[in-house]
Amino acid sequence: MLREIALLSNPSAGRGRNDRLVATAESRLRDAGLIVHELVAADATESAELARKAVAGGVGALVVCGGDGMVNLGAQVLAGTGVPLGIIPVGTGNDTARALGIPRDDVAAAADVIVAGRLRRIDLARSGDRYFATVLAAGFDAAVNERANQMRWPQGQLRYTLATLAELRSFAPIHYTLEIDGVTRQTEAMLVAVGNSDSFGGGLRLTHGASLDDGHLDVVIIRPLSKAGLVRAYPKLFRGTHVTMPQYERIPCRRVTVAAPGVVAYADGERFGALPLSVDVVPRALTVFAP
Repeated sequence: MLREIALLSNPSAGRGRNDRLVATAESRLRDAGLIVHELVAADATESAELARKAVAGGVGALVVCGGDGMVNLGAQVLAGTGVPLGIIPVGTGNDTARALGIPRDDVAAAADVIVAGRLRRIDLARSGDRYFATVLAAGFDAAVNERANQMRWPQGQLRYTLATLAELRSFAPIHYTLEIDGVTRQTEAMLVAVGNSDSFGGGLRLTHGASLDDGHLDVVIIRPLSKAGLVRAYPKLFRGTHVTMPQYERIPCRRVTVAAPGVVAYADGERFGALPLSVDVVPRALTVFAP
């Protein structure tokens, strides 16, 4: 039975809004009889260190308050440990929470998922010694993510929409070299994405059909489109209907290497680094609270 948890939050996020949301979640958890150790860190490095110490000290779960970046941090700490991760989604994208069915607009309801104690084992994707839960973006999508992360306004999905429009002015197709389960291919594409789940960027269902617990990755290729075609395709990404486009291709695999000149990849909204990158699936690597 769960009795003691660590609650990790980032006080610099949300300009004070998150403080109120975290307090609401913490109150809900304490009212349910849980012992809550509040961990507040100044940056990601300190957050990871505090989380590791709490897990080593024997807490029954690590709960993160934030967006996909905080979930990503939790995954680095907990992968392979069996210690469950709880998610209170108060970030911009919250795509991991979306994939798990965790309430994204009610922190008390999200806390209740943890109190209920239902656990689920999910896969993680791994690149080197780093893990991610959602999607690795490596093309136009990554360029949008890079621009969106540099914007202070607006919040939410509108930030990604404005970043997309800005990137359209100069973006050109990229030449990729892919090695998918040992088979090498060359392709020109607007983007290549590697999905462990089916969305990123606040609900862009680029890797529509990917599942957190199917034991494989999904490589999605979008071959060259005109700028007008890309604008028309953008709304389809939220519905998953882009899968009918002739430029779309989806390939299930267990391991992929993505190479392209001058491309920086993002995963879980975090900057993972320049290509080439190799990614493999680690089945059932993370235990999470889920409805």
